[in-house]
Amino acid sequence: MEELKPDGYSESGSPIYKYEPQDRDIEPVSGDPNTISHIDEHLDRFFADEDISVFHEIISDKVHIDIYMIKANAERPYNVLMTSGLSSLPMNVPEGLEGLAYAEIYTILPADWPLTQDAFDNEDNYWPIRQLKTLARFPHLYGTWIGEGHTIANGNPPEPMSPNCGFEGVILLSGFTLPEGFAFIETGDKVISVLSMIPLYAEEMDYKLKKGTDALLEKFDKYNISEIIDVNRKNTCKKKFGFF
Repeated sequence: MEELKPDGYSESGSPIYKYEPQDRDIEPVSGDPNTISHIDEHLDRFFADEDISVFHEIISDKVHIDIYMIKANAERPYNVLMTSGLSSLPMNVPEGLEGLAYAEIYTILPADWPLTQDAFDNEDNYWPIRQLKTLARFPHLYGTWIGEGHTIANGNPPEPMSPNCGFEGVILLSGFTLPEGFAFIETGDKVISVLSMIPLYAEEMDYKLKKGTDALLEKFDKYNISEIIDVNRKNTCKKKFGFF
């Protein structure tokens, strides 16, 4: 695999990678039994079986990505969506970061978010699943990696996730809502990082590139931004009178 090198660096010193659309044939694959088994066991540690369902991928390219859906209940007033399949292959991490070569991604939705097949016909309901699947396949299509603190824009140029929200990208973080042990899956031969996908406004992505992840998280703390997706939440980096 070709050594991964950044195309440049942001003002905060973060590496920037640029990607162009690829002219390639689809590489159809099926689900990896070992990956599925590890994800099943991990989720069984934290959630009841009756709360877990799977949104299966019918046609897969490069890696097979299913989405586990954990329904809200009285003790957990939110839904959890998590990928299964990103970790079936190692990512092309930079030298020295081999311990971060495997990952899965989750996101948290409000308890009333529609999670039915009919509801997914509406992009306003489906976009979190689309983003999870896109992100989970992205490293393997482009020979790169994703990890904590990475921001990924929704297209080039970036555009809103759906008609009903202004988010134009995401940041991947170590989650702060689920139990601490949820962040890693130890399989015996590898460790899988479980990263939280939090959507961002364009101004927040720009701010993170200029100031860094810690500075953006300070903004989140200031405005009490939850890990649970809220399409109407405050834009923490909206400019006022020319200043952040």
